[in-house]
Amino acid sequence: MASPPVSGSSRRWVIAGIGLVTLLYGWSLLEGWPQKGTALVVKTHEAEAHQAAPAPGEAAPGHAGLTPPPLWTVVPFVLILGAIAVFPLLPKVSHWWEHNRNKFLAALFLSGITLSYYLWLHEYPIEGHWPAHHTAEHDPNGSNLGATWDVFANAMLVEYVPFIVLLFSLYTISGGIRIEGDLPAHSLTNAVFLTLGSLLASFIGTTGAAMLLIRPLLETNRQRKHVKHTVIFFIITVCNCGGCLLPLGDPPLFLGYLMGVPFLFTFSLWKEWLFINGILIALYFFWDHFWYYPHEEAKAIARDETRVHPLRIGGLWPNALLLLGVIFSVAFLDPSKTIPGTDWHPWFYLREIAQLLLVAASLILGSEHLRWQNRFNYFAIIEVAALFFGIFITMQPALQILSIRGSQLGLTEPWHFFWATGSLSSFLDNAPTYVVFFTTAQALTQQTGLPGGIAGVAAPLLTAISLGAVFMGANTYIGNGPNFMVKSIAEQAGVKMPSFFGYMMYSMCILIPLFLLVTFVFL
Repeated sequence: MASPPVSGSSRRWVIAGIGLVTLLYGWSLLEGWPQKGTALVVKTHEAEAHQAAPAPGEAAPGHAGLTPPPLWTVVPFVLILGAIAVFPLLPKVSHWWEHNRNKFLAALFLSGITLSYYLWLHEYPIEGHWPAHHTAEHDPNGSNLGATWDVFANAMLVEYVPFIVLLFSLYTISGGIRIEGDLPAHSLTNAVFLTLGSLLASFIGTTGAAMLLIRPLLETNRQRKHVKHTVIFFIITVCNCGGCLLPLGDPPLFLGYLMGVPFLFTFSLWKEWLFINGILIALYFFWDHFWYYPHEEAKAIARDETRVHPLRIGGLWPNALLLLGVIFSVAFLDPSKTIPGTDWHPWFYLREIAQLLLVAASLILGSEHLRWQNRFNYFAIIEVAALFFGIFITMQPALQILSIRGSQLGLTEPWHFFWATGSLSSFLDNAPTYVVFFTTAQALTQQTGLPGGIAGVAAPLLTAISLGAVFMGANTYIGNGPNFMVKSIAEQAGVKMPSFFGYMMYSMCILIPLFLLVTFVFL
């Protein structure tokens, strides 16, 4: 469903909203709440750093005495995935499902079912992570308000808020940069777009690279009829596989950095990065050049060849600097780590406030005309926010089952971790999934006596977990945040994208053989 460009009034409302949030944060600083949250995080991290890894057969540290919810509690999560997959295909509900308000209502309803289970039926302690790691005991005398709050806080305050603020920041700031022009939509041109995006993904994040390049890619291909496959390869490479070289590229790698993985460890994955992205881009080129391009209409090709304009970039000031600001906020404003060269831990949520202020600066200082030319609007990010609200809450039972039972899955070899991490990262948020298997690998490293020089994890296991979390986020629309935004932007531009299962048919046929090659060559 196409949406009009954002209006000046919408821009003012967003700036006013950011101003209000900033004022509330300033008031909370006067009350000392963020400072207390930071102190608690630091204290908890220091205590957990001295915990011993579990003996064979024992629960992981922090999981002792916890009981996971029953398997049926993942039903709401399965239902929301089913809605995303099926509703756009059903004539009676497809129009209803186009509206973000209705997506949010469905997400709210299914989230309510999950939270109701914890409120009334879960009779065991809950592992909480906000503001720091702790265990919430079950209340046998009434409703389980405390534990239910912890589940909600795990989903919303620990995972969803940083996730959506980062996506919103990159989406909005990059929307003020316009790469203008119309190149011939040759297979080589599109392959260059994919190559550039795969390189940028590791340095400005998969979201930043995707939002920067998807619009000029669609504009270049607007005369062509067959564009769907180009967007699919863009999602696979730019939104996912390109982001494995630095912790800034993808959220799970950044979590690994926060857990002690050296900043440049992931740069050692350059061979795997080059292998999979090189094959993907070559496959795209030959597929497009020898099949799709020859099937374009002659009139469309003629228009594409004659309406050529060189690329020009507008809006780099101030937005390029603001994008760097977002990247630095992610790298340096984590409350669990000191700012380099100081002993000061940033205040709780200072990172998110900094990102929002950078968005406000982009809206105030950037060109409103360039945004209008980009047909920039908030539909795609609102769609992601509505759906992932439900996804983050309803996936909590699945994550808890994995956290408690993950060490019992029988994972011992690097390829086990690659496929386990990757398969679950296709449907669950890949950041907490990475943490689950990272912790499992730490325990296995100590139990088996493997060399564990990288944050306590044997290097082959850490490599497998990192590759699985990043690469296999491309398997579904919900495997990584930018996937759904690119799909939404493409559909607004008139590209008929495949359904949830339709996309999986493409991704499975393209990626599973490549992942098998990665397994045999590197793991």
